[in-house]
Amino acid sequence: MTLTRSELEAHWMPFTGNRQFKQQPRLMERADGAYYYDTEGRQIFDGLSGLWTCGAGHNRPEIVEAVSRQVATLDYSPGFQFGHAQSFLLANKLVDLTPDGLDHVFFTDSGSETVETALKIARAYWRTRGMPGKTRFIGRQKGYHGVNYGGIGVGGIGFNRKLFGQSIEADHIAHTVLEENRYSRGMPELGAHLADEVEDLVALHDASNIAAVIVEPLSGTAGVLPPPQGYLNRLREICDRHQILLIFDEVITGLGRMGSLTGAEEFGVTPDLLGLAKQITNGAIPLGAVMVRGEIYQSFMDNGGPDYMVEFPHGYTYSAHPVACAAGLAALDVLVNDELVARVRKLAPVLEDAVHGLRGHPLVADIRNYGLAAGLSIVHKAGEPMKRPFELGLRCLSKGFYVRWGGDTVQLAPPFIASEQQVRDLVAALGESLDEID
Repeated sequence: MTLTRSELEAHWMPFTGNRQFKQQPRLMERADGAYYYDTEGRQIFDGLSGLWTCGAGHNRPEIVEAVSRQVATLDYSPGFQFGHAQSFLLANKLVDLTPDGLDHVFFTDSGSETVETALKIARAYWRTRGMPGKTRFIGRQKGYHGVNYGGIGVGGIGFNRKLFGQSIEADHIAHTVLEENRYSRGMPELGAHLADEVEDLVALHDASNIAAVIVEPLSGTAGVLPPPQGYLNRLREICDRHQILLIFDEVITGLGRMGSLTGAEEFGVTPDLLGLAKQITNGAIPLGAVMVRGEIYQSFMDNGGPDYMVEFPHGYTYSAHPVACAAGLAALDVLVNDELVARVRKLAPVLEDAVHGLRGHPLVADIRNYGLAAGLSIVHKAGEPMKRPFELGLRCLSKGFYVRWGGDTVQLAPPFIASEQQVRDLVAALGESLDEID
């Protein structure tokens, strides 16, 4: 389908240069397996798994069938004071797939809502414990936690914050990108000491005023920033010492991308709250989830008043939507039955070797990778630091490859079902594109 310019105007597109797009629209028409097909008939390799969402590939028949069956049976069910079986089955499956101790699930509709929910749980938890002063949060520079007010408050990407003013009480520790770690393969050696900045904020505010620390185990949106060795462990130790909750935002890292079912499992650190979205339904239907430690859940139950009272006044019209839950159950079955996490572990070294082959290119300032994710920092064009990544994205598209550009980085996250040759071809197309821009 071809749309006229006037037809394009009504939709104010998210995270898009609307003026440029509506002059040269990029419209996807269908998808299958590891490929998109646009309205011009072009086959495009999905080099970002949708938006970090579709690791199992597009149009999986198992998910299509589950969604079709559910929408024809129970298309919607009220989530307040009523339930349906699918949400409980999915919650139990998630508990089985995530680290021990994360025994309860609160469903949301997106990664941004997942973060908001986790922040509210953290504040409310301390109130149930008789410590209402614990309201502040600690995020991290370059951290991305969605786009709602709490998320941009704890997030540390200036471009996402500057238009909207102050949101919640939050401080930010330093990001972990160090000059001495440039071109690291996997977890960089240096930087664990940066977690100690939390101690400085405890000294400034006192732990009695701090609710939680929130980080991504690996920062994806900022350009694939793996944690330094020992860094997450040190955060866990500091939070335990000062009675501060630790929240992992695993909207990108959760459910396979790191080569384990979660980043928490891969890096050997279990948080108090763990957020999921994206891969939870393989991108088919919006859904998110907050995994919660048993003692946090129990504190709400113990302090909720009479048993008919609402213990946590929070939720969304589409929380645990039956069609989304059906998609989630099917997607997680595919993830497990097709052993896709093992496939990520097999493909990860292929991506690592290929992407680090671009080291030395005059326009590449740094390369980082972990699991099936890689990010390249691109040398700034004078006065226009974001232009070259944009140009690279369009060059790759012209060659039949979709990659993500954001800030001064280009990001790769091929689907778990990709072949080794497809991964190499993706990186080769990026390398050719680098040669073609100035």
